[in-house]
Amino acid sequence: MELDNIKKLLDKYFEAKTTVTEENLLRKYFNGEEVAPQLEQYIPLFSYLSHAKEERFTKQVPLKPRTYHYRWISVAAAVILAFGIFFGPEQYREYQEQRQAEIAYNETRKALSLLASNLERGTNKVAYLNEFEQTKQKLYKND
Repeated sequence: MELDNIKKLLDKYFEAKTTVTEENLLRKYFNGEEVAPQLEQYIPLFSYLSHAKEERFTKQVPLKPRTYHYRWISVAAAVILAFGIFFGPEQYREYQEQRQAEIAYNETRKALSLLASNLERGTNKVAYLNEFEQTKQKLYKND
């Protein structure tokens, strides 16, 4: 086989573009005795591939029987669903009541805050009126 053809096939092989027949030609060439000295570096690769192709695994693989837990998973799902149906409305009702109480508390707090600010403003006015009244009393007493 020509050296140029082998080099082209090697390039195609390393680019993963060879066909099965071309790979067989390369394997046959590198396992033969007439290998060009500049291509001797590829001999171990192709001899390994030839030996690896013939290897077989002979040990026994211990297989455990599969246990399917689908039955227990479905039972657990049914139990959780039953608990949800049984206790769900009660929890939802408690949640709604708590939420309404929280809303009422916030509304009451706003109303009392508004009342306090208005009361403070009214107290300031009353203090002003009280001072006015005292000044008026002094003026009337002096007359």
